[in-house]
Amino acid sequence: MGKILKALTESEALLTLTICFAVTFVLAVVLLVLVIRLYSKYKTFMTGADGKSIEEQLAKRLADIDKLKVSSEDAKKHLKLLDENVAKTYQKCAFRKYDAFEGLGGHLSFSLCMLDSEDDGFVLSSVHTREGCYSYIKEIIKGESFVLLSDEEKNTLAEAKAGKQ
Repeated sequence: MGKILKALTESEALLTLTICFAVTFVLAVVLLVLVIRLYSKYKTFMTGADGKSIEEQLAKRLADIDKLKVSSEDAKKHLKLLDENVAKTYQKCAFRKYDAFEGLGGHLSFSLCMLDSEDDGFVLSSVHTREGCYSYIKEIIKGESFVLLSDEEKNTLAEAKAGKQ
């Protein structure tokens, strides 16, 4: 570097230093403008578009999430209760009309079977005769009857167990 300075005259060295100083000054001004712009964007980001701080917005969103978690848990409990109730309702049914006795037409007798998800329920039969109409109900437990079933009642029970409607 000393050889370069010796080769330059004093006025040339002064001119070179002035140019270096001017370039450094311009770069410093450009960097200052960029920092000011960045700070302005940072300030807008931290305060938000509506003037609220980002910290307040985050706290509000976290509180909303907590409320949603509680609501979700309540909904899960409610759905579980509904599932338990639905399991106890009659979900499978079958209906069959027939003539109980030869010579009687019109299929006035019938059997109705209704079962829940565990195949518990009943078979309701109404037998129509010339003398009158007689109704019977027979309990079904786990898909079986402990009372003798007619052929029509057995078929109706089988259809209900199969889920046919």
